[in-house]
Amino acid sequence: MKRIRHTPEQIVRKLREADAELAKGSGVPEICKALGVSENTYYRWRNQFGGIKADEMKRLKELEKENARLKALVAELALDKAILKEAARGNS
Repeated sequence: MKRIRHTPEQIVRKLREADAELAKGSGVPEICKALGVSENTYYRWRNQFGGIKADEMKRLKELEKENARLKALVAELALDKAILKEAARGNS
């Protein structure tokens, strides 16, 4: 079976659909089959994205991207600082 990557927005939408089906009385195996995912995937998504809305998910992804960018900047600045300290120590 070909592996499909779902976007966070798709995951949240599918979890909402699953919630609606659960409210109607459907079982998890039937819901997973209808969504085209395994039960393990469903439970992993439920733990990871349980109460998040689509717009919140989008904001979370933006924050994660910004966090990664800032971490890279900090690492670069720490390296520059170490180089300058080494150069200053050599001039003494």
